[in-house]
Amino acid sequence: MTSSTKPSPNIIHGVILIIVAALCISLQDVVFKTFSNALTLWQIFALRGVLAVSMLVAISWQRGEPRAIIRAAFTRWSMLRAVFITTTFLAFYAAIPFLSLSTIGAANYIAPIFVALLSAFALKKAIGIFGWLGVVLGFIGVVILLQPGTDAFSLWVLLPVVGAAFYAVAHIVTGTKCVQTPALALTLSLNTVMLLAGLSGSLLLIIVPPQNGLAEAYPYIFGTWAALRLTDWLVIALLAGFTIVIGVLLARAYQVAPPAIVSTFEYSYLVFVALWDIIFFGIAPTFTSIAGMLLIVVAGLLVLRRK
Repeated sequence: MTSSTKPSPNIIHGVILIIVAALCISLQDVVFKTFSNALTLWQIFALRGVLAVSMLVAISWQRGEPRAIIRAAFTRWSMLRAVFITTTFLAFYAAIPFLSLSTIGAANYIAPIFVALLSAFALKKAIGIFGWLGVVLGFIGVVILLQPGTDAFSLWVLLPVVGAAFYAVAHIVTGTKCVQTPALALTLSLNTVMLLAGLSGSLLLIIVPPQNGLAEAYPYIFGTWAALRLTDWLVIALLAGFTIVIGVLLARAYQVAPPAIVSTFEYSYLVFVALWDIIFFGIAPTFTSIAGMLLIVVAGLLVLRRK
């Protein structure tokens, strides 16, 4: 008989965690899109980060392990993972006022294709015929979704595609270097980096003011901080709560179950945002966008199921 010190993955637990995380992310995105005309991207990241980091420190203190959590949060791999995910979120939320949630979500969910390409060319791992088929189908799905060369094409949709590349790298780091790191510590490092990103972006806009009317045309990205009302503070507090819950759920899901299975059920996010697009924003997906999203989902599943 042989024994192993590594616990067997709790697949059901991981699946439940990732579906709940996808639901929370979709609701957070609704809040972001609804209030993107009132607050700036950098203001939301900075103020949300202040509240979230304070709450996380308080939680770790209440649990009686603040030093251990803080020490684990600020290790090299935890912080690098946080940088990758923060870049993903910045790219994603920069595009959110200009595109439907379904389109942004589908573009962002080509991350498994990037994982396959990284495995093949950077890590020198064979991905098999089904993996390559998934890459090809994913590319076709992205072309159909983005519709380059037509009036329907928008440069904004390239942002979540770039974010997907960083998201793929973050998952690799989580599954290889941060498996034993407490989920609370990973959430603390992520929110700390998002806080720093919000402050840095805000400071950069002050030092180098945008020219050619960019602030007037795109106040959400290039505008100055808006005066906050009570409603705005409640929104920031809600987003801070969301980011803590989502951070813990995502980190824990990828720690307790195989990444391939977790990533498969992460596509449930597309179902949620399709519903919210219709219910909250009156945006029904077109046949072309549905076809592109389905190809991307099939491609992701093929890549995740590769031998």
